[in-house]
Amino acid sequence: MGEGYLRTEDLSVGYDRRALIRDICLDIRKGEIIVLAGPNGSGKSTILKSLTRQLSLISGSVVLDGKDLERMNGKLLSKKLAVVLTQQIRPELMTCFEMVAAGRYPHTGCLGILTEEDRQKVEEALRIVHAGELGSHFFHELSDGQRQRILLARAICQEPEMIVLDEPTSFLDIRYKLELLSILRSMSREKKITVILSLHEIELAQKFADRVLCVKGETIFMFGPPEEVFEEKRICELYGLTSGSYDPLFGNLELPSPQGKPEIFVISGAGTGIRVFRRLQREQKPFRCGILYTNDVDYALARHLADQVVTEEPFMEISDQAVALAMKEIHASRQVICTSFPIGRMNRRVLSLIKEAEKQKKLKMETDSVFDSQTAEAAKWSSEDMESTYKTLLKEEE
Repeated sequence: MGEGYLRTEDLSVGYDRRALIRDICLDIRKGEIIVLAGPNGSGKSTILKSLTRQLSLISGSVVLDGKDLERMNGKLLSKKLAVVLTQQIRPELMTCFEMVAAGRYPHTGCLGILTEEDRQKVEEALRIVHAGELGSHFFHELSDGQRQRILLARAICQEPEMIVLDEPTSFLDIRYKLELLSILRSMSREKKITVILSLHEIELAQKFADRVLCVKGETIFMFGPPEEVFEEKRICELYGLTSGSYDPLFGNLELPSPQGKPEIFVISGAGTGIRVFRRLQREQKPFRCGILYTNDVDYALARHLADQVVTEEPFMEISDQAVALAMKEIHASRQVICTSFPIGRMNRRVLSLIKEAEKQKKLKMETDSVFDSQTAEAAKWSSEDMESTYKTLLKEEE
């Protein structure tokens, strides 16, 4: 990919000659996917409108493919750039085919007459966004999600070198969000089309973007690859999170953990505790858990939702200290929930916890919350097999 397809130098953007965001210096490569992230009102749309000449620049410059954006004539710009913004377009008595065909006008003659090739490109664009059956429908009769797909088809039909989209997933359900982002990624990779868009779904931005532009305050908060941007402290600072948390492993925002005195202790591992943790959170039942290795997927969630987690270092045999802490929690708990997870040489000492909970008549086995189907198939263990294994191992301990 060539360097500097879109560059901004000391760019300031805003309204009525008043700068809202200053010192924007970007160097975006051809075929790169850039996602703008940040809280509502931070200026993401203002930046996008300034990059597409919807707003006049306060100061600085935008250079597109080596040419000053401000000096490009409309026809050349429309061949370089397609825009899908959030404004609700409601043209009366225009079919979806006609809406998408508008994307061909930069390529037609002065009369705007479509050739057979143009019509084929319109049909192809409708198929790409899975809207082929909507061609004869009136645009104003569509749902918000369907309109968004038609507007994307119009942008595709324009055959631009860069597409700019403002919150394109806002009105789409899960299926069409994934399909839209997949289409954009394919266009970026296969046709080297530069894609710049704003997204509220940071879990999608984390998986989709080549680089993320974080917008907050009067300057750019951060600009870099998702691996650097999507760290817990940075996301909490960017969005000003005062309750709940952000989990970079799952890419999820987590609600605050249940408040109160924990009366439940959960023994789990290998991902089997996740459903239990989430159920207890929904029911607003505070809990503690352990003994979890700090590289266990259960720990990644438990550290956000549990009142306390008894941990052990990865690949180490469970220590006396960890067992003592967990035993103390079991004695203080009203109920001990144990999921069905694999027990081997390194974590064998959790059996003493299970045995103690059973002795105190506090044990509840969650055999219906075992591995996900893939893990269960790989392990060749059913919940009944696992419970039987536990009983056998407990007898061996005795």
